[in-house]
Amino acid sequence: MLLENKLLIGKTEDGIELSILPQMANRHGLITGASGSGKTITLKVMAESFSDAGVPVFLADVKGDIAGTSVKGEINDAIQKRLDKLTIKGFEAKAFPVRFWDLFGTEGHPVRATVESVGPEVLSIMLGLSEAQEGNLAIAFAIAKDENLALIDLKDLRAVLQYVSENKDKYSTKYGNITTQSIGVIQRSLLTLENQGADHFFGQPALQVSDFFETESDGRGVINILHAVTLFESPDMYAAFLLWLLTTLFSTSPEVGDLDKPKLVFFFDEAHLLFNGMPAYRLKRIVQIVKLIRSRGIGLYFISQSPTDIPDEVLAQLGNRVQHSLRAYTPSEQKAVRAAAQAFRVNPKFDTEKAIMELGTGEALISFQNEKGAPEIVERATILPPQSLMGAIDGITRNKIINSSPLCGKYDEVIDSESAAEIIQQKADTRLAEESARAEAELAEKQKVLAEKAAEKAANEQAKLAEKERIAAEKAAEKAEAVRVKAEEKRRLEAEREAKKAKEKTKKMTDRFLGNIIGSVGSSVGRKISSKIFKDLFK
Repeated sequence: MLLENKLLIGKTEDGIELSILPQMANRHGLITGASGSGKTITLKVMAESFSDAGVPVFLADVKGDIAGTSVKGEINDAIQKRLDKLTIKGFEAKAFPVRFWDLFGTEGHPVRATVESVGPEVLSIMLGLSEAQEGNLAIAFAIAKDENLALIDLKDLRAVLQYVSENKDKYSTKYGNITTQSIGVIQRSLLTLENQGADHFFGQPALQVSDFFETESDGRGVINILHAVTLFESPDMYAAFLLWLLTTLFSTSPEVGDLDKPKLVFFFDEAHLLFNGMPAYRLKRIVQIVKLIRSRGIGLYFISQSPTDIPDEVLAQLGNRVQHSLRAYTPSEQKAVRAAAQAFRVNPKFDTEKAIMELGTGEALISFQNEKGAPEIVERATILPPQSLMGAIDGITRNKIINSSPLCGKYDEVIDSESAAEIIQQKADTRLAEESARAEAELAEKQKVLAEKAAEKAANEQAKLAEKERIAAEKAAEKAEAVRVKAEEKRRLEAEREAKKAKEKTKKMTDRFLGNIIGSVGSSVGRKISSKIFKDLFK
């Protein structure tokens, strides 16, 4: 309840008002207490008060009962009795400006983020990865960034992981060792995450956190309520989402110094889920954010069962504290009560440790920071009742609020732009086409070579055959010539024999003829002359 520019949260029996000063609200805060002790009521009262002070609020509704902040409350007998006890004046039941959000897009405006904006660190928390596996995931993110592979949704991340695994030898020298085992674990964890509905969270259009910093026309801050009933069924996902949102608010908000009031107050319910098993290097980062984010005009309020759920380095930054009752049946629970009591400035009126175990529902030990930033002494007080409805709302009311929101339709339609999965597929298709073209060219070249070799072989065979035929023809010609020559020689020889025979026959005839003539002539001179004539005649 906003009273005299102060956020009135509780009041003691003797009338001391316990209020958060707006200028000290970004010094952060803590609400702790056992289940059923009244933490949710305190959260609602704070959120309503901040809204009235013109401060936007973000909180997660893990049970569905904070949605009633959007509806006017009822001043029943129990509430009136409390108001009378606290002598609260000017209290009125009213509704507050609310915008509903939902990672799954069913109970509020869809909340989405790109894989690359979430980053490997927060994603590793969601996936429950080891340090070595987170290292491989970080390498995949680095390669995607260097090669302009936009990581928008989970299919992009799966594609990049597969791409990195297939080319790990190419990248290991530059980026470090990449193991197929780690990549396989990440891929299986992504499948589990997707089965939990995380695929609704990753994508576009991505949330603009500036939408959380809105105020209504009447000056009241908008209370942004994340419907986290389904999300809370996956505690790691829930914690990782709020961590991502916290880091995004830090990285996107400019330095503004000390303001009269915060630009936004962020309530981190079930904060123990964030710090369970958190390694030292990651805790160091959270502590840095908690320390520095107040200079960006953002106040953080952690809500958990015990202060021991929050690391000491973070607790040291939480100046506004509300401690509801704790039970102390076991030594560890007694230790937690002791630690909670020691965190307050002592009030001599009561035993702080004993009071923590005696507090009733709706009562709390409260210590807020004063104008100088110092914590006030602890007071035992009763928390004011909320002005809005305590409890859930029906679907009709919720849908009416969603549909009348100025953000209605802004995030409803999913945008599937070209990103890593498509680019890698295009690369694969191009590589396949190039390999196919290269294979076809190689095949054509082989076929050309084979054809040339076949033609050359055929030509060689043809030449050989022609040569054989030429040689055979030459041999046949030679043989024919030899036969002809032989036949010619035979004919010549036969002619010569015939001529010789004829000559010899003629000679014999001549001799006989000459003999007869000569004999007839009778004289030796006549025989010589006749002989000479006939010899010359038959030469």
